[in-house]
Formats: sequence, structure tokens, C-alpha cells
Amino acid sequence: MLQALRDKTSGWIAIAIVAVLAVPFAFFGMEQYLFQNNADYAAKVEAPPKWWQSAPDWWLVRKFAWSSTEVSVEEFRQAFDGTREQRRQQEGEAFDARGFETMESKREVLEQLIDRAVLGLAADRANIVVGDAQVQEIIRSIPAFQVEGRFDPQRYQMALQSTQPPRTPREFQESIRIDLQRALVPQAIAESAFVTEGETTRLMRLLGERRDVSFVVVPPPAVDEAPVSEADQQAWYESHASRYREPEKVALEYIELRAAAADTDTEVDEAEARAHFEQVKSRFATAERRLASHILVEVPADADQATQDAARARAADIATRAQAPGADFAALARENSDDPSSKDAGGDLGWMEKGMMGGAFDDALFAMQADTISAPVRTDYGWHVLQLREVDAGTPVAFEDVREQMEREVRDGDGSRAYNEQVGRVVDEINRSPMSLEPAAAAAGVQIQTLAPFARGAGSGIAANNAVVQAAFSEALTQDGTVSDPIEIAPNQTVFIRVTAHTPERAQPLDQVRERVIAEVRADRARTQAQQTADAMVAELQGGKTVQALADERGLQAQDVPGIPRGAPVPDATASQAYFRAAPPSGEAPTPGKVMLPDGSAVVFAVTRVEPGNPDEAPEQEQAMLRQQLGSLLGSEDAEVLQRSLRREMKITVNEARL
Repeated sequence: MLQALRDKTSGWIAIAIVAVLAVPFAFFGMEQYLFQNNADYAAKVEAPPKWWQSAPDWWLVRKFAWSSTEVSVEEFRQAFDGTREQRRQQEGEAFDARGFETMESKREVLEQLIDRAVLGLAADRANIVVGDAQVQEIIRSIPAFQVEGRFDPQRYQMALQSTQPPRTPREFQESIRIDLQRALVPQAIAESAFVTEGETTRLMRLLGERRDVSFVVVPPPAVDEAPVSEADQQAWYESHASRYREPEKVALEYIELRAAAADTDTEVDEAEARAHFEQVKSRFATAERRLASHILVEVPADADQATQDAARARAADIATRAQAPGADFAALARENSDDPSSKDAGGDLGWMEKGMMGGAFDDALFAMQADTISAPVRTDYGWHVLQLREVDAGTPVAFEDVREQMEREVRDGDGSRAYNEQVGRVVDEINRSPMSLEPAAAAAGVQIQTLAPFARGAGSGIAANNAVVQAAFSEALTQDGTVSDPIEIAPNQTVFIRVTAHTPERAQPLDQVRERVIAEVRADRARTQAQQTADAMVAELQGGKTVQALADERGLQAQDVPGIPRGAPVPDATASQAYFRAAPPSGEAPTPGKVMLPDGSAVVFAVTRVEPGNPDEAPEQEQAMLRQQLGSLLGSEDAEVLQRSLRREMKITVNEARL
């Protein structure tokens, strides 16, 4: 058979067929092999060209015609770490660090970065740019960079240096520029939303609606003391088995290390304090700054040579006029500048530090003498004519001015070094004897302490610290009995723990929880009885009885409350919500209903009248505020719709292996 097959597939025709088939098979999957498996990004966003919106998603077309941007692994990691720290600060010791390290959490952070990348790519395709002046305006308005309500360059520099990692002014400006570029379109969409007069009127009628309600509060039934049969106990226990489980518990032994408080009476060597001052004196010195104005002659990014030459000639003419004796630079700026954010202020840019603008702008400004006008300076935005109005050379700080602070920092540094050395000695001992805390305690000169068995969330002392709980219940410690890695529970406070006993989660037998089962069965009987009583009363209301008649029959007190507004706790906020969920009464027939309250009682009610709100009674200021709030809500929804639409137009590739 094989020989027959070989005979039939020989010859030049068979060879040609095999050659043709070999081509697609040779390249099948090549794109994934070459480009996807080796991708070093967290996510990639690709968009078809503007001139070919329906461009196919073939690899060659996408490679050469589509535009793209990436979310780098580093960018994702910084965003994820920042979100983790934010959650940690919000939730405190309740924060579950291990629970946060899930793919769901990572994808949630990544999706936000993808949304930003989509907006950035859309802005690039639309040729949206943000000028330097607008960036400077935003930076100057940030409260963290202000002192007594005014932008402070020194505070600005110190704030950027204190970030992790530290950032230069140029890097920060570019990040602001990118954020503004991405926000312009959705912000414009959101701000374009409006609310019609009819929508406002309808909403005010609903919000101002009042209802006439009659109700009676039915007290909870008497305490159920009837016996609970063995069968009922067993049935309840089996149907609610998850309630009767003994939680996982651990018992610990641990040692605790704390940094010793600095002794303020300890003498600090002056040479050491001065050496420390030399390392950190840039924190105190005021950098040189210059008070500047400018006139911008804008040059579009896609301008042809003739347009560029015309802009340069115009800038040279403005510079000549500004350099003339007695020229009014501010008036020239108001008349000629293409910078909308500084034009009306006469071109005023305020105090500038080196690095705030960067490039040729900085080079020219910091090479000028005070009270001079520059020749035209070319940047990415066009030609600038600069006026240097004043120079502040900055003020250095002497060692004597900060001597006490330097001595205190040296003392604190000595204490931190001693503490870190102690932690290091303990870690070394634990590496040598990972199954015992005794050598580590001896090396640190501390006592071993113990904690009785506790469950998650039920510990005290260090067992209330979430980091300790996560380590104590980890498989590595509960199964192996080894000493933990150092756990920092506060600044300069570290513990090392070892699990001495571990009890897995287990089902509690019925005999152990019998009293609890009986109590819950009786409570369920009471709830069911109260529900049935309330349902029967509602049925009687539907049959034509009044709330007053129901109350009289049962010896209860009925209440008629006219004009109840939304949210009024009559007699309870839950009951008020039920009143307004009920359908308006039809004709003369009221709308009955009920609501069960947490204490086991019930409110049986009848809505007898509905009066819509009157928009004419609301002050104009209140109506305007409502329109603004509703418009803001609708605008946010429109921006979200835009975001989803842009995502559908683009190809998004997520590389989960890099997360």
C-alpha cells in the first residue's frame, strides 16, 4: 500500500503541489512566534490609519500602516505599586496584600492604563498638542508646589526629588503634557453635555414628590420558646452547614525588634555633621530663578518651508521692535503673541527655574542679562522672543543655620544603622537555624514571646497586623514550621514569627453547636411568622379594609402622615424607600405594601395620594445646581461612551505573562 502511494505521488506534478503547500505551512504562525512570544510590553494598542479606517487586521498591513503605542511593564508595575499603596492607606491593617496580588487586580489596573493609551493614541492621530504655557499654568496651580497660595520653585524642586523614583522638572512637565493631551477630548465631550428644561422639570417633580401614607407598625412576634425537634435541628444544621465551621487557627512564637530612641544628649562629632550637611545641603539652598515674559510666534508642526520662513521673519521683526528704546514689551505681547495663556498678561511667565522649559528656551533665558530682550529662539512650538525682567541668584544655606537639624539626622541615622545591623544579625542566625527562634533571640538580646491560637481577623497585638496574619497563615509557615522572613509592622519595628500549632478549618459537629442551631431555628420561625402576618394584612388592605381597621382589630396604633418627602425616616428610612417604590394609587384605591425592619417588626402601609414636586417653588440657584449636576453626570457618561467607542476601533493586545 505504501509503495502504491509512493508511486502515485512521484513526478514533477506531485513535487509542484508539495512546494505550493509548503509555503503557507512554512509561515503559518510565524507572526506569533516572532512577535507575540517575545513581546516585552504589558499591553499594546494599535489603530488603523486615518486615511484607511477600514484597513484589515493582517499582520503586514498592521505592521506598516497602523499606528501603535505600548503600556510598558515598568509603567504597569509603577501603577500597580501605586494602587497597592493607595489601598493600603485606605484600608489600613485590614488590607490583604496577598489577596491584592491576583490577576483580577492586575487586569483592573492594566485596563485603566489601556484606556489612557487609547486616548493618547487618539489624540496623536488627531494632532492634538499642548503648549508649554498651558503646562506651566497647570503646574503653578498645584497646591503641593505652593507656599501661602503662590507657586514656590524650591517647594517644586523638593517635591519632585521626594517622589519615588525622583523626577526632573522636564520629566514632570512631559507627564503633565501627556495627561492634558489625553484628557482634552473626553473633557471637551463631558463639558458639551447639557440638560433640557423639560428634563430638569421632570427630575424636580420626582425629587420634590410627596406622598400621603397611612401605616401601622406590627411588633415582632413573642419570643419563640417552643421545643425544636431533633429532625428540625438536623435539617437546619445540614442546610446551613457553612455557618458551623471552626475557622483555621494558628499559635505563634515571635521575637520583636525595635530601634532604640535617639539620645538627644549624645554628642555628635562636628565633622560628621558637616559631612552630612554637604550631602544634603541642596535641600536647603534656593535655586536661581528668573522673571521672564515672552512673545510666541507659533509654527504648526506640519508647516511648509514658506510658512516657517514667514514666522521667523515675523519673530525677528517683533524682536527688533521690542529692543527699540522705550518699547512696551507687554503691549507688543498682547498685540502679537500666539500664546493664549500668557498673551492677555503681557506675555508674563512668572519666575522660571532652569529645567522648567528645557532645551533652547532655557539655554537662551539663562544666558541673558537682566532687562534685556533676546533674539528669536526656536522651540517645537515656534519662535519665542524673550524678555528677562529680573534675576534671583538664589540663597545658599550655611551649616550653622541648620546645625541642630544635621545633628539630629546624624543621631537618627546612627540609630537606624544599629537597628538594621541588629535585624541583619537575626536574619543570619535564622538562615543558620531556620526551625528555631532561640539562636536569633539570643543574638538580638530579646525574649521569645507567644500568642495563643487565633483565627484570621480575631487576633490581638501583633496578630492584628495584616502582614503578620498573611505570613502566619501562609502554607510555608503552617506546613514547614520555619521562622518567617522579617515582617516590618511599623517604622523601625520588625517581628520574626514561627507557627507552633496549626488547626485547619473544620466542620463543628451538631452536638457542639446545638444551642446555636436551636436559637437560629426559633429566630427563623419568628421571621416567618412576622412575614406571614404582614402578608395577610396586605391582602386585607387589597380587599378593601383600611389601615385604621387593621390596627383596631389587633390593638395597634395606626398613623396617617400626609406629605412625606423622599428620605424622611417615617418611621424608618427603609420604610420611606418602600413608600416611594410603591405604584401611585389608582383612582380611589390606595396602594398597599409592607416592609420588614431589622428588629423583626413590620410596617404595613397604604399610599393614598401622590403629589408631584413643583419646580416653580425651587429657587433659581437650586435649579441651576441641579442642571449642573445632571449635566456633569450625563457628560461623564458621554465620555465613557467615547472611550468604549475608541477601544472598539483599535486592536488591544494584553500580555498577561508580563504582569
